[in-house]
Amino acid sequence: MFSSRTVIFLAFIAASSISWACSSGASSKSKPYVLANDQTYEATLFRQNCAVCHGREGEGTVLPNGTVIPSLRDAHHKFNTRAEIFNQITHGGNGMTPFDRQLTDKERQLLTDLVYSKLRGGK
Repeated sequence: MFSSRTVIFLAFIAASSISWACSSGASSKSKPYVLANDQTYEATLFRQNCAVCHGREGEGTVLPNGTVIPSLRDAHHKFNTRAEIFNQITHGGNGMTPFDRQLTDKERQLLTDLVYSKLRGGK
C-alpha cells in the first residue's frame, strides 16, 4: 500500500511535530508573570499602592538608608499563607503601612490573591 520510504517520511514528520509541540509548550509555561502587562483591577491596585515600595514588578529593593523592602516574588517570605498575606496588607507592621483604611476588604483580598497566586505562583 505505502512504500517503506513513505512510512519512514510520515513517521519523521509525526515525530518532528510532536517534538516541536512539546518544546513550544514548555517554554510558554516558564514565562514569569509580568505586572506591567496586566491590566486587571488588582494589578492597578498594586501599581498604585504597593509598587512604590516593593517595586514595579514586586521585586523588592534596598532604600538609600539601608532598609530592605522584600521581594514579593522569590525572597524568603515571612508571610506565606493567604491569611498571613491579607493580615500584613490590612494591619501592616515591620515597617509596612497598614492599608485597612485606604483599601476595602475586597481590594485587600484582590491584592492578597495577586501576591499569592501571580507573583509567587501559589507558594
